[in-house]
Amino acid sequence: MTFKKRTHTCGDLNISNVDETVVLNGWVSSVRDLGGIYFIDIRDRYGITQLRIVPENGEPYDVASRIGLEFVISSSGKVIARENPNRNIPTGEIEIDVSELTVLNKSAVTPFVVEEDIKASEELRFKFRYLDMRRKKISDNIVLRSRVFQTVYRYFDSEGFLVIETPILMKSTPEGARDYLVPSRIHKGKFYALPQSPQTYKQVLMVAGMDKYIQICKCFRDEDLRADRQPEFTQIDLEMSFVSESDVFNVCENMIREIWKEIKGIELESFPVMSYDEALLTYGSDKPELRIKGDMKITDVTGTVEDCGFKVFDDVVNSGGMVAGLKLEGREVTRKVIDNLTEYVKSLGMGGLAYFRFNSDGSVQSPVSKFISETVQNNIREKFDAKNGDTVFLLSGEKKRTLLALGNLRLKLATDFMLIDESVDRFIWINDFPLFAFDDEANQIIAEHHMFTMPKGEELYKLDSDKCDIETITSIRANCYDLVCNGSEFGSGSIRIHRRDIQEKVFNILKLDKQEVEQKFGFLLKAFEYGAPPHGGFAFGFDRIVATLCGTKDIRETIAFPKTTSALSLMDGSPGSVEQKQLDDLGIVIKY
Repeated sequence: MTFKKRTHTCGDLNISNVDETVVLNGWVSSVRDLGGIYFIDIRDRYGITQLRIVPENGEPYDVASRIGLEFVISSSGKVIARENPNRNIPTGEIEIDVSELTVLNKSAVTPFVVEEDIKASEELRFKFRYLDMRRKKISDNIVLRSRVFQTVYRYFDSEGFLVIETPILMKSTPEGARDYLVPSRIHKGKFYALPQSPQTYKQVLMVAGMDKYIQICKCFRDEDLRADRQPEFTQIDLEMSFVSESDVFNVCENMIREIWKEIKGIELESFPVMSYDEALLTYGSDKPELRIKGDMKITDVTGTVEDCGFKVFDDVVNSGGMVAGLKLEGREVTRKVIDNLTEYVKSLGMGGLAYFRFNSDGSVQSPVSKFISETVQNNIREKFDAKNGDTVFLLSGEKKRTLLALGNLRLKLATDFMLIDESVDRFIWINDFPLFAFDDEANQIIAEHHMFTMPKGEELYKLDSDKCDIETITSIRANCYDLVCNGSEFGSGSIRIHRRDIQEKVFNILKLDKQEVEQKFGFLLKAFEYGAPPHGGFAFGFDRIVATLCGTKDIRETIAFPKTTSALSLMDGSPGSVEQKQLDDLGIVIKY
């Protein structure tokens, strides 16, 4: 088939192009017959331009009468000024007086109308994703994603980083329950795993002297999905030798600044740094949302209510627990709101919710005021700096559980009362995480982040076998850090272990079998014996960065071919069954 090549895209033309003869190629977005004149909107990923076809033009008019939505067409004509401009689109001041019109391909009736205010279900959109991507909202997200990709590589190239590809087929890890396994046809009964992260490979690259590594890579994790998770996701992965935590912060922070400047035209300020413990005490979360008006920090009143006479508080204080709360400024809090909040904190495992409502007339309403003296009530008010019209909410219980519940309550209050400023982005570094945690369900010590993280230097002695009690082990702080944006984790990293003896001590605490360690990580331990340098790195969730820039919480809106929340690809029908011959070749028998 021969056709005229386009001279412009459907988003190029404006009033300065009047009287030019142009060729536009694209898809039919709408067809309108107004008084014997056809008006066709032609669309491509750059925009929409209106075509005008009058009866006097002969053949083009006849072709226009048979055109349907989503037909692929080529149009030629002169740019003219529109009598009724459309100020909502960049090309709205002009239209094309068509002299030639060719149908390049017809379209069947689409399962949904390709429009911005789409009525189709998510399942239907994902099944016909190629139609969904014709919508400006989705195509703009894909274009923005590409721009971020290019910005990232340009930045790291300017910083002297090497782009190095790591294997997709690798060994399964101790976290293998989440691995996607790939059977080997040649080595029957053996499996590769798709990487959850290139962690071990990038550490080996540091041993090899490749001191600055970067890769935008695919990673895979077989786990329950949410709006911000996919079974295959994209990661900005980096590693550096001879660095400290501050060096990693500097490189990562500058990358984010470069992206925000390129995409949003915003110059970001330096990111604050807060320790894990301080974040819990202040915000009840290691992913604090910093866009809440008034900040809404947690206030500890354990000492204030000590021996106050209210049995619930007294029992908590005497057992070493915590009483703390949040202040909601100047908002009307009805009985129904309080009842809903009470049910919410109970769903978090708390016994109930205490509150003090300081009314505009100076009176105080509280279900616990009859148990607490006026002096203690005034001290609570002073502690929170509460004014008339404010409400203070208090929770009590075991310290960490109380703080985490307050963190959730803080987010709920901010959401319910619309206190989050969506017009800004707020970043913060959280560091000094625990190296280990105790998993109550599994009844064992686990790595808080991952098992290759270096402990703080002053805490290395706690790894020794004679100090391996649970309390000591869970008190060890790590050279580990997260970057948080708008209450979501953007990425995580650490200074890595680079000595075999330290790595083996960590494996020992995690109760990893020596044979299993040798089988899965023997190559890494062996590499550490040949001059492994101190090194550290980071991994960003690329999809989350793009989603934030696009103003959506659903990363699937920024991915060309996403999976559903049940890990299905509705467009191509994966995962699917395979022929018995393929299973026989692999030596696999399926059991249900």
